[in-house]
Amino acid sequence: MIETSNEKIVTIFGGSRCKENSAEYKEAKEVGARLAEAGFTICTGGYLGVMEAASRGAREKGGRVFGIVMNQFKGEPNRYLTDKVATDHFYDRLQNLIGRSIGFVALRGGMGTVTEISLVWNKLQTGVIEKRPLVLLGDCWKQVVSCWETNLVVSQADIAFLDFADTAEAACQIIIDKSNQVKIN
Repeated sequence: MIETSNEKIVTIFGGSRCKENSAEYKEAKEVGARLAEAGFTICTGGYLGVMEAASRGAREKGGRVFGIVMNQFKGEPNRYLTDKVATDHFYDRLQNLIGRSIGFVALRGGMGTVTEISLVWNKLQTGVIEKRPLVLLGDCWKQVVSCWETNLVVSQADIAFLDFADTAEAACQIIIDKSNQVKIN
């Protein structure tokens, strides 16, 4: 187990397939850098795409970066991690991504990202974890959430658990502003 008792950890979710020249990669790198400069430790799934970008941004600013990796995955973790936590199962990985974090930023990704957001959101809705920011960064999220609201059982009270940001700077400011209100059990 990695010692994290006094750290303010923010988990960054997003797709593994985006390339270095994509908007998601650039935004994730900026989020990692800005949060590291503000004294936060970054946590990611540890691999490529958004995970690499956020890790890279944080490391380039001297920050600490946790990668929560899966023993079942064949790929190598990204080179920007300072610490790795290896897990055997998806649920263990998700618990490690969520449990110690005081906030979350999600960028565009695939079904893995949707799974991560859904689990955090559900834990917030049901009170399993104390209120903390879940920031959806990028213009895709409002449309996705609107679709969920239209086609699923999602209320305005549910949506109130989400924060939306159009820029990396805005996402980081939400995390910074709300982080002092979070208590980790």
